[in-house]
Amino acid sequence: MQNIYDLVVVGAGPGGTRAAFTAAALGLKTAVVEAGFLGGTCLNSGCIPTKFLLGGSAFLPLQRAQAKFGVAVGQAGVDLPALQARKDRFIKGTRSALEKQFAGAGITLIRGRAAFSGRRELTVKGGEGGPTLLSFTKCILAGGSTPASFPGLKPDGDAVLASSSLLNLKEVPESLIIVGGGAIGLELGEFFHRLGCAITLVEGMPRILPGEDEETGDFMEKYLIREGWKVHTGRRIADLRSHGGRAVLTFEDAETLSAARALVAVGRRPGTAGLAPEMAEIFLNARGWVETDDHLRASAHVYAVGDINGRIQLAHAADDQGAYAARHAAGAEAGPYAPPVIPACIYGTMEVMRVGPTVRELAKAGKNISVSRSAAAANPIIQASGHTQGFIQAAWADDILQSITAVCHNASHLVGPATLLVGKKVRREIGPEIIFAHPTLDECIRDVLEAPQQPV
Repeated sequence: MQNIYDLVVVGAGPGGTRAAFTAAALGLKTAVVEAGFLGGTCLNSGCIPTKFLLGGSAFLPLQRAQAKFGVAVGQAGVDLPALQARKDRFIKGTRSALEKQFAGAGITLIRGRAAFSGRRELTVKGGEGGPTLLSFTKCILAGGSTPASFPGLKPDGDAVLASSSLLNLKEVPESLIIVGGGAIGLELGEFFHRLGCAITLVEGMPRILPGEDEETGDFMEKYLIREGWKVHTGRRIADLRSHGGRAVLTFEDAETLSAARALVAVGRRPGTAGLAPEMAEIFLNARGWVETDDHLRASAHVYAVGDINGRIQLAHAADDQGAYAARHAAGAEAGPYAPPVIPACIYGTMEVMRVGPTVRELAKAGKNISVSRSAAAANPIIQASGHTQGFIQAAWADDILQSITAVCHNASHLVGPATLLVGKKVRREIGPEIIFAHPTLDECIRDVLEAPQQPV
């Protein structure tokens, strides 16, 4: 069976979904090919389920903080199976709604795994019936990414787990080793720590959050240690495996750690398995990501958006790239892809928010940088929460705002105004021109805009 489409989108995660809806709205005959669940990693085993677990347990650290002031009394707990059931209902309902939205927009959904059989052809296998041959004018690859692993450091489904398995546990392990000090490790560690699990965090780089500035990583490490986490940084792992129903980690210096479970969260790899990109004259770089040009094209007829192109692994970045690629494929946009300012957040009790480059990245680019900083404790809303640690920092070049970083309770709530201000490249004088409601967390932004600048 052969089908001809103006656009075929491979992958129904954030990037592929936005690409399909944008293309259909522009009048393109559009199909989406998906081998797994609609919504991709973000909906099914990433952003959304993690936030349901964090949201369903957020009252615990708040209660403990207020108890220190003698305000909160009594004990509260989380029914983990009930929370998991609520999370699963939401995800299932969202997938169902997305399928109906595809149908309502005139988008054909094709189940199965796609592989290129030519420069403008895909063969889909594994769905209902036999293989389906799709011919297209344009194609958008939005296959996302999957958890990475390394020899001796691979989930085995027993005591050593990937994030997707850990997200679905119905019982709280008494202890958990987390390998990887990035967003996934910190967020899942935060959830299980709230429920009484002893957390040991292992990061091979000199500090946790290696993609952030030194001050951010150092602050978060000290905070986690105060909260009772054990943290190992700058140490290489020789082996991690299940033994006797427990996870056993061995460092290269032969020291061992043991826990009821271990999470491997050491990054992501591109979702290109079985795609046969060479059949469409698509090239992968040395790390396996799809190479793209200034228009996100992997070849004359194929685009690659989101995680699969290796540019940035954030759902909202994939969404923006997907919309652009669809517009370009439809002839509605001609210029090269110019990514807007892309915000990023790490969620939990103590959160990290950054909009714009790190100070390290700005300095490496040769800019003359100064920073202004304010303490989170100066904000009355943060004081009211009981979680008063943290800071907000702005980076400037020639008095033009380059980035804002916040490390504090509810830092993610600052991402909207921070994105607008950094995106507009405002000058220092903007602070007195904006009225920030009092008392609000947003006043942290005012304070850092008006704080004295110090050269880096």
